Amino acid sequence: MNTAELLEDGYGRIKEAVHGAVAGLTPAELAHRIDPAANSVGWLVWHLTRVQDDHVADVAGRPQTWTQDGWQERFGLPLDPADIGYGHTPDQVAELSAASADLLTGYYDAVHEQTLSFVRGLGDADLDEIVDRRWDPPVTLGVRLLSVVNDDLQHAGQAALLRGHLLRRRG
Repeated sequence: MNTAELLEDGYGRIKEAVHGAVAGLTPAELAHRIDPAANSVGWLVWHLTRVQDDHVADVAGRPQTWTQDGWQERFGLPLDPADIGYGHTPDQVAELSAASADLLTGYYDAVHEQTLSFVRGLGDADLDEIVDRRWDPPVTLGVRLLSVVNDDLQHAGQAALLRGHLLRRRG
């Protein structure tokens, strides 16, 4: 397995988890929060997709799918185009109440394809490139890409846990 195949597999696992977390849930279920300060399945999937879109677009030197392909308008959220959800208040989390599973997976799939387009062209030597000098030690491309995989899988796991809660409520 080479670098590109390894990364493609990692990002493919996120896609499976995202689709599994939202499949068959209604917009009301996707927006349900187990506590007024908690995140919803829909918000978690939107957020992990925004993080992937933002971080991979940055290192790939391309525009974000969110703004480039009109997803910002489709979601209709009253947010700055650069907002990825970090530090959202409970009221901001609640803004994502009308998102459907198709809208969420449509955006995720578009970002996933952009991600794969980038990682398929990478070789081992590319992973050592410094992409962010604001950290000590500076962040390499490999660390950034694995950080996104890690963060996204954690949020997808949270969404899956909430999905289980919702399905139990259904009976």
